[in-house]
Amino acid sequence: MNAVPVSLSPEAYDDLQLDRQLCLAVQICDSQITRIYRELLKPLGLTHPQYLVLLVLWELPRATMGDLRRALCMDTGAITPLVKRMEAEGLLKRSRDQADERRVWVDLTDKGRKLRDAVAGVRQEVARRIPMSAAELGELRSVLQRLNARMLEAAR
Repeated sequence: MNAVPVSLSPEAYDDLQLDRQLCLAVQICDSQITRIYRELLKPLGLTHPQYLVLLVLWELPRATMGDLRRALCMDTGAITPLVKRMEAEGLLKRSRDQADERRVWVDLTDKGRKLRDAVAGVRQEVARRIPMSAAELGELRSVLQRLNARMLEAAR
């Protein structure tokens, strides 16, 4: 595919400045927050993606692999090995649906349920380490959730 030369004004290049890149700002923020989670979850034997799976399973009485994939915006190639590792670690169990064998149910084990209190403490410590007020964090999360919802809708 050949690029068609476009005549741009000098101002158009201002958008190419590094400090104007939303993608970089989100990437750096994600990296910093994930680093905090990684440090705090490690003593519990959890990774950040495992933490996210646990959050879904603590909210829902029961979830399918599809439920997890949709809730976490992960593809099958990412969620399946993650869930398999968690099952091997005794945090959850998978079972085929009796009526539809294509559907795989994921349920917490007692070990997975018992992590909830410790993980709640991790979440509080993460919030404490992020240098923003609770209101600012809530506002930022809301803005990002709206953006994500709009982008996911537009991608459909």
